[in-house]
Amino acid sequence: MATILVTGGTGTLGRPLIDRLLEDGHDVRSLSRRPHTGTERPRLRSYAVDLRDGTGLAEALAGVDTVVHCATAPTGGDTEAAGRLLDAARRAGVRHLLYISIVGVDRVPLRYYRTKLAVERLIADSGVGWTVLRTTQFHDLVLQLVKAGARSPVLPVPPGVRVQPVEVREVADRLAELAAGAPAGRVPDMGGPEVLTARDLARATLTAGGRRRLLLPVWLPGAAAAALRRGGNLTPEHAEGLRTYAEFLAERAG
Repeated sequence: MATILVTGGTGTLGRPLIDRLLEDGHDVRSLSRRPHTGTERPRLRSYAVDLRDGTGLAEALAGVDTVVHCATAPTGGDTEAAGRLLDAARRAGVRHLLYISIVGVDRVPLRYYRTKLAVERLIADSGVGWTVLRTTQFHDLVLQLVKAGARSPVLPVPPGVRVQPVEVREVADRLAELAAGAPAGRVPDMGGPEVLTARDLARATLTAGGRRRLLLPVWLPGAAAAALRRGGNLTPEHAEGLRTYAEFLAERAG
């Protein structure tokens, strides 16, 4: 068994990943801006470290075999945080850094996607053994986006945009397998089991929540929207996920 540090350990992906790693018998360290809360568990240590300044990072990495880098900030700073983490990982002698990225970061010109691609390149050039897994959007993100839009009685829906949502716990299982292995470079992408239109996802989410909204088609301009309409965010040839978005909604409703 290995000593594995998970950045973003209290996040949507970090929590189920830590659970899986502990089930597999690893010694796990959770790194986040705020300590990991909940029932104390053997083989889990929590470190409150902000990657924006790196205070306490050296202590958290001491004796670590593998880092799984899940921490991210869509508002900015990921590239600097990754550079700080990589410098500290090299000094600590970390053998393997595993990074979770997004399908289409090299095809969809969104600012956040460009940042994720830049972090991938930093990691590949770092001298640390590395693995990168790109996945499609989590079910949780789709739900959050629809709920945010549904605050208004009219819900804008971009025509032509499709999504391939994936279950976050299945992504956590895949990351746990990769973390237990040797550095593998960029591994095959991982997508959900089905490709759905934005309209279908909005309608399913509203129905599951017992809500009614007028779905208004809104054409999105620009290169990023055009790339999404071309399917740059999809990986139908790697539909590895099993749990559908409808099953995800049914569990939450239950």
